[in-house]
Amino acid sequence: MSTNIKNKRLSAGLSQSEVAESLGISRPTYMKIEQGLSKATEEQKALLAELFNISDESLVEDNVSNKITDIKPREIPPDNVNKFKQVLLYIVSKVGSRPNIGQTALYKLLYFIDFDFYEKNQKYLMGATYIKNTHGPSPVSFAKISRELEKKGLLVEVNSKYFNYDQKKYLVTSEPSVSELSAVELKHIDDELERLASKSAKELSELSHIDTPWKVAKDKQVLNYRHVFYRPDETSVSLE
Repeated sequence: MSTNIKNKRLSAGLSQSEVAESLGISRPTYMKIEQGLSKATEEQKALLAELFNISDESLVEDNVSNKITDIKPREIPPDNVNKFKQVLLYIVSKVGSRPNIGQTALYKLLYFIDFDFYEKNQKYLMGATYIKNTHGPSPVSFAKISRELEKKGLLVEVNSKYFNYDQKKYLVTSEPSVSELSAVELKHIDDELERLASKSAKELSELSHIDTPWKVAKDKQVLNYRHVFYRPDETSVSLE
């Protein structure tokens, strides 16, 4: 049975702003899609389907006939939701209280942890889906997953200031579980945080902008993990 985008968004407990951010578009642009005033691209349809956990259902843009038939393009790896949650909580427990680690920096840390692991091991750690945004890669499922963690009382969102700029931060409420993470994965995360967590959001964004997966993608397009094998020396970790 078909259902419209608004109902799926409300069922997921997400605001229009959160869905728009996940797609890398403005809230007014997303509102037009939700209201059927403009059509989502094929990639936006796939991202909406992923965000709303749709598999064999149809998502209708205009409440009439625009259905998704190919939900997930082949280049989009499946999110490992439990691992994503544990990695996110682990990162926040380690560096979330640092003044430079707001949401933007957190996005980039997740990206480099995921893509660097793939380059080193040729397999996914979380396998999260990231899109090309102005300030660098953004994880599509972040808003949904962080909201779930907040509802469970495991994560707290904090609004603060960093050099007179508004900053959204996250803090954990207790020591997170790492039961889904292997010793190799934990060491990789620790090494990445040691290497990157002292950088500002601007520095992390600039680093991501010279990384091949981001450079070759079109605006708002999903980043392809396989492109890590064509990285420049500045971002490649294969020789470390």
